[in-house]
Amino acid sequence: MARGINKVILVGNLGNDPDTKYTQGGMAITTISLATTSVRKDKEGNQVEKAQWHRVKFLGKLGEIAGEYLRKGSQCYVEGSINYDKYTDKDGVEKYSTEIVADEMQMLGGRGEGRGESSERSERPTRSAPPQRRENAPQTRQAPVDDFADDDIPF
Repeated sequence: MARGINKVILVGNLGNDPDTKYTQGGMAITTISLATTSVRKDKEGNQVEKAQWHRVKFLGKLGEIAGEYLRKGSQCYVEGSINYDKYTDKDGVEKYSTEIVADEMQMLGGRGEGRGESSERSERPTRSAPPQRRENAPQTRQAPVDDFADDDIPF
């Protein structure tokens, strides 16, 4: 029997620069506000855009990457799980918070989105791969080598 699935996928734009803090053990915790938008038609047939804001947390190495490469206005893809917390504030009032704890992140859009740089395609670091410097990316791609003749294809 399945235990259950808690998976969230978001594609949106950052509303502010990432906020990175470190635990006493040195682990990075980066928080962003990510806006996702949807467009619907109202009763008169006019398109209405609605934005939803999500608080997203990146932990560890992914937190370091997000803090270094993301900027306000950047578009990114986030996969993670939703986390609900209940706590009591200093006045004794119960409060609730909802956040996404990210497992994976990919930067989307041009290289300079949110940074004022050129619009060259960016490398997309994820949790499983360390970030690559864009300056070291190859400028041209070579065509694959054709190791077989067309006669070898069975269809």
